[in-house]
Amino acid sequence: MAWNTNLRWRLPVICLLLQVALVVLFGVFVRYDLDADAHWIEERMSRNISSDLDNEFYYRYPSFQDVHVMIFVGFGFLMTFLQRYGYSAVGFNFLLAAFGIQWALLMQGWFHSFDGRYILLGVENLINADFCVGSVCVAFGAVLGKVSPVQLLIMTLFQVTLFSVNEFILLSLLEVKDAGGSMTIHTFGAYFGLTVTWILYRPNLYQSKDRPSSVYHSDLFAMIGTLFLWMYWPSFNSAVSNHGDAQHRAVINTYCSLAACVLTAVALSSVLHKKGKLDMPFLESRLRIQDTCGIHNLHGMPGIIGGIVGAVTAASANTELYGQEGLAFAFGFGSSTLSWNASTQGKFQAAGLFVSLAMALVGGIIVGVILKLPFWGQAADENCFEDAIYWEFHQVHLPGLEQGPRSCLLSLQMPKDQKSIVFHSEDPTLKPSEP
Repeated sequence: MAWNTNLRWRLPVICLLLQVALVVLFGVFVRYDLDADAHWIEERMSRNISSDLDNEFYYRYPSFQDVHVMIFVGFGFLMTFLQRYGYSAVGFNFLLAAFGIQWALLMQGWFHSFDGRYILLGVENLINADFCVGSVCVAFGAVLGKVSPVQLLIMTLFQVTLFSVNEFILLSLLEVKDAGGSMTIHTFGAYFGLTVTWILYRPNLYQSKDRPSSVYHSDLFAMIGTLFLWMYWPSFNSAVSNHGDAQHRAVINTYCSLAACVLTAVALSSVLHKKGKLDMPFLESRLRIQDTCGIHNLHGMPGIIGGIVGAVTAASANTELYGQEGLAFAFGFGSSTLSWNASTQGKFQAAGLFVSLAMALVGGIIVGVILKLPFWGQAADENCFEDAIYWEFHQVHLPGLEQGPRSCLLSLQMPKDQKSIVFHSEDPTLKPSEP
């Protein structure tokens, strides 16, 4: 099959159509919520609020900043481990996140903050939109290097929609508690992405086998992304938790867990290496699932474990641990749910995990089939994991060098009394000139 990767019209048309549609929908449906509206001063007086510092903005914005950095810097640089796909890892993550947060504000708004006429937008909506896009970034890791930016936009459109429906079922209908997004973000995102990449399986991907490997500097950039995610994960897990003890407890638990995981990861990395050295792990699936970024072990399995632990923890909750009022507040036990108890909550938590998996698998199959159509500008098998397919690179012209293949040794001619300089280049446009 001949693949046409020229995006001259496809990408601009898709981007502009989507953005125009978003602008129109925002104009029709979106308004500021009370804490962001110009009538805040009147609202403050009617609610006997003494200070502007009681505005929700000041409670939530620091967490929003942290989560926002995770989405655009953490996830973007996490995927730069591919030696010749760094531009695309960061750039395409930027593209899909910028589109995804806009569509998420609308989709989540219709489900969660729609007053019958308008979506009321506040800082908490921004955090939840970033959570939604975090799920998309997880799925992006599975198809990294194998899809075009047009395919990524289409995937984001469908995934944000499915995420919002799944989130509504879990949080509003099943009343599942999922502060860290184990089910809604990690499980759904991972298995959606794995299902999509399973449908898009490329039997001849071995033709690009030299490109998925990492080099020193690409792993270093990936470590930068890892550190950003690691530092800000307490904010991610606590960002929309209830003010006070719930948010405080989420930060402490995440903080301690992260520290423990570092020692565990180092120990396992060392013991699994035959010489006891530390290695940047890269897991390759053997189930016809080409999982570029290893999202199954990075998000899928932890998401399932988190969902199971959440169900067990909810089922084990009691007044001795939480107190009567604390238990009612933590799980929403109120006058309308008198028959609700910890055991019931645990069962619904478990049900939520199965719903997320079902939504991810069914949705992934449908979206995968759509993305498999041959006119989205995807690269051929032999050209995957290559920035130059979609990005323009400015050539550096040096005397004594002319056009030639990638990865060659270049020798600059020096005066006889000086040593010649030989260096390695990965630029496909350079090779040594003839003597």
